[in-house]
Amino acid sequence: MNYDILDQAVEFVRKAFPHAHPVCGLVLGSGWSDVAEAFEIKGILPYEKIAGLGATGVVGHAGRLVWGVSSGLETFVFQGRRHWYEGEGWTPIALPIFVLKQFGATSVVLTNAAGGIRKDLTPGDLMAIDDHINLMCANPLMGKHNTVWGPRFPDQSHVYNSDLRDMMDQASKACGVPVTHGVYLAGSGPSYETPAEIRAWQTLGADAVGMSTVPEALLASAASLRVGGISCITNYAAGISPAALSHEEVTDTTRKSMGNMKKFLIQLWKEMAHE
Repeated sequence: MNYDILDQAVEFVRKAFPHAHPVCGLVLGSGWSDVAEAFEIKGILPYEKIAGLGATGVVGHAGRLVWGVSSGLETFVFQGRRHWYEGEGWTPIALPIFVLKQFGATSVVLTNAAGGIRKDLTPGDLMAIDDHINLMCANPLMGKHNTVWGPRFPDQSHVYNSDLRDMMDQASKACGVPVTHGVYLAGSGPSYETPAEIRAWQTLGADAVGMSTVPEALLASAASLRVGGISCITNYAAGISPAALSHEEVTDTTRKSMGNMKKFLIQLWKEMAHE
């Protein structure tokens, strides 16, 4: 992780948005980018202009930092994410969390597209993340320690904040969009999982599987930000689905589910504002 570049990114954003004081962050994963339209936009920065971030390498990630407001809550919306499998190290993955921490934000909501492992999860469902399993075979905190991430050996007993999870339930009831709960497992990608892996991960207790979110959640929790996580189940996992897995299915499902995704997050921001 290159802290010189991370510091440069913070200073660049400060100069671009000199009056920004975000209280929370939102990272929009595959297919979630259009949710940013639900915010009152005060400023936009393309990722290419931010040192260490760069253009996203995956379809369904717009690649913009949006300074926005919803329900009176000033928010940095990261419209797309960088992934470990892109091979550019931890700096672009850590950058959104680092920026939020340096700007004084206290909460972050992470979104993703995921494959459903649990039998009752079907494409289009939303799943609040209660906990995660890291099978990426990597950890962004490896290497020289920086105190921005708290103690050297951060506790991970409660990564996903219970108050935010309760607010997700309240938001679900208020807006009429069903939300279930579960455990998210992250593999490194970019290949999809095998049926044998899914059977093994099901035994481990995973309800949904993807290739992201865990690094950001781990870093944000270590940095003492409140973390919320929400998955859009876009497909059945390998061995459950009779069809071959594809990213086109992921983006198609999120496109069809965008109305519910927007409605839910707008209501979640209302619940957070009432806190």
